[in-house]
Amino acid sequence: MNVPRVLKIKRIVEETPTIKSFYFDWNMEENFPSPGQFLMIWNFNDEKPMSISSFDLDNNEISITVKNIGPFTDEVHSLNSGDYLGLRGPYGHGFNVPKGKKILAIGGGVGMAPIAAFTDCAIEDNNVDVVCAAVTKNELLFEDRLIKSGANVYNVTDDGSSGYKGFATNRTIDLIESNTYDFAVVCGPEIMMKPIYDILEENNISSEYSLERYMKCAIGICGQCCVDKTGWRICKEGPVFNDEDLKLISEFANYRRAPTGEKI
Repeated sequence: MNVPRVLKIKRIVEETPTIKSFYFDWNMEENFPSPGQFLMIWNFNDEKPMSISSFDLDNNEISITVKNIGPFTDEVHSLNSGDYLGLRGPYGHGFNVPKGKKILAIGGGVGMAPIAAFTDCAIEDNNVDVVCAAVTKNELLFEDRLIKSGANVYNVTDDGSSGYKGFATNRTIDLIESNTYDFAVVCGPEIMMKPIYDILEENNISSEYSLERYMKCAIGICGQCCVDKTGWRICKEGPVFNDEDLKLISEFANYRRAPTGEKI
């Protein structure tokens, strides 16, 4: 659906001091989502992509999870239940959900949003270990929800205030040394994902990664989110790419482009 539907915010959950989840009634028959896909969110001034953090098929409910990082997200965070936002989507290629596998799911910060949605789907037919990473305990996202789902949750914080003191990479190495995994999914800052990609490659673990780029149209027309020489569009061929795809994306963890097209 390429025209925003203006929907009432059903409820808002303050997940951390900087992150909130926004829930909406959603017609699953017409717009069925999958983990790893995203929605374009319109606040009647601007429009930004946000990962789907949950979808409840029984209650026809969907949520996005938003970290307050600037003017757009600050305005969204100022809204209340009963206020309205424009939503269009879902868009993009999401995670594959296998069956009968031992899975390692790794998320950092608000990157836990698509990881939580994936875990909700995968836990029914798989054994899932989740690395939940944040700077500090107060910023850990979806820990209780993941535990309740039946996943094995391994916290890691930069300051050691919850779980392992260190980074997601350290926790990943520890888990791989004591477990055998068939598949992994990863979402977070690329400075986190690149060393995890290297670790998973060294251990021959098939993996998928959710990337983020500046998006305007979300339907593959404007070309704003294309990645280097591949011509792949994050909004269309992504945002989830597998480990073989990443070998062809040389800008991964090296640079990205500003709205002007300038390399950052």
